Amino acid sequence: MSICRLALFALAAAPLLAASASAQQRPTGAELIASKCFQCHSQAMWQDQRQDTKSWEANLYRMVGRGALWTSEEIKLMAEYLGANFGPAGKEAR
Repeated sequence: MSICRLALFALAAAPLLAASASAQQRPTGAELIASKCFQCHSQAMWQDQRQDTKSWEANLYRMVGRGALWTSEEIKLMAEYLGANFGPAGKEAR
C-alpha cells in the first residue's frame, strides 16, 4: 500500500475512531445534572420534589421549551437519575 493510500485511509478512519471514543465516554445522569442544571438551579430545586422518572422527564422537556439545549438521550439519563435518587422512594428520601 502506498503512503498516499495509507494517509487517505487514516483520514477516512479518523471520524469513526473519534465517534467510538466519544461513545465510550457517555456522561452519567449525575454529571449531566451538574453540568446542565446547575447553570440556573441549585440542588434544592430537585431534592424536595420527589417525582417519578416520567414526571422528571416531563419537567426536563419543559426546560427545553424554555431554552435548555439537551438531547433526548441526555434527558433520558437525567430523568432516570432523578427518578432513582430523588423520586418517591429514592435513595435520598428523608
